[in-house]
Amino acid sequence: MKTEEITSPAYLMEMANAFRVSRIILTANELGVFDFLSGNDSTSAITATTLKTDVRATDRLLNALVSLGLLTKQGDIYRNTGFAGKFLVTTSPAYLGGLSLASQTWRTWSTLTDAVRQGTTVAMSAHINERTDSWKESFIAAMHARAGKQAVETAAALDLSATGKVLDVGGGSGAFAFAMIRRNPSIRATIFDLPNIIPITKRYIGQSGFSDSVDTVSGDYLADDLGRNYDLALMSAIIHINSPEENILLIRKGAAALNPGGQLVIIDHIMSADRTEPAIGAMFALNMLVGTLHGDTYTADEISTWMKAAGLTDIVLTETPSGVQLMTGWKPVGA
Repeated sequence: MKTEEITSPAYLMEMANAFRVSRIILTANELGVFDFLSGNDSTSAITATTLKTDVRATDRLLNALVSLGLLTKQGDIYRNTGFAGKFLVTTSPAYLGGLSLASQTWRTWSTLTDAVRQGTTVAMSAHINERTDSWKESFIAAMHARAGKQAVETAAALDLSATGKVLDVGGGSGAFAFAMIRRNPSIRATIFDLPNIIPITKRYIGQSGFSDSVDTVSGDYLADDLGRNYDLALMSAIIHINSPEENILLIRKGAAALNPGGQLVIIDHIMSADRTEPAIGAMFALNMLVGTLHGDTYTADEISTWMKAAGLTDIVLTETPSGVQLMTGWKPVGA
């Protein structure tokens, strides 16, 4: 469903100024405010001394966090709310790991005006494989957190009954592979990702308890072979990084990696023909504009055309209850 037309000037100004709330939360997270106040109620002066920030400015930031419902204040003592303690403290199992990535994304989004003028990113500093360790850790943590419910729904939506070997291209933390194995314990998965990501992947595999079911291969999915004899090849949240030409190549390589009767599954923001729905996909296209050289979100017709060109058939678009969009194509038996 499309967003309703905006008719209120006041609401438009509220939307235009929404960045202020975002920046308050991201700054508090960057400075470690919620971690410091975890079990450690404090004044703004003590907080500033510990965090090495200005006292007056810290006081105003804490007051703003109170107004947002993330801190409470009694006298001059601040403390986390229960919600903040659960979701904003980095040691909490429910911590929203995507916040660190959101801080980095904020910086690229500030270049949107120039990116629209130029037609591509003006902010990208390095290929993902060459970015800082902290950036890669934040990125994979955010993708792992995002994948939680999506991976479970994806595994439930797929026919995994005859699936033995799975290739997860650009699989990051392995969350989708783990969900498939939980659905069908006989599955053996290979996670293919960049050389500087694979060490992070291996750590997630060890933490998951699936070391006997999941292995890794390092490489560049556009430059290197993806292997052979897989029953399912998954491409989750990667086609939006690429140009159409790169996706044609990638999908062809994914199809070549499949056994006859195998399935290629693409998970992404899959757009309507006019590129306005889903709304999150329309906005994400701009995220790719400011952050990548050639990335975009693509329509169902475009993806279907690329799959057919790779020899896949019976292509279907599926949407899970939470809105995850999957396109699945099958490699014909005898191909």
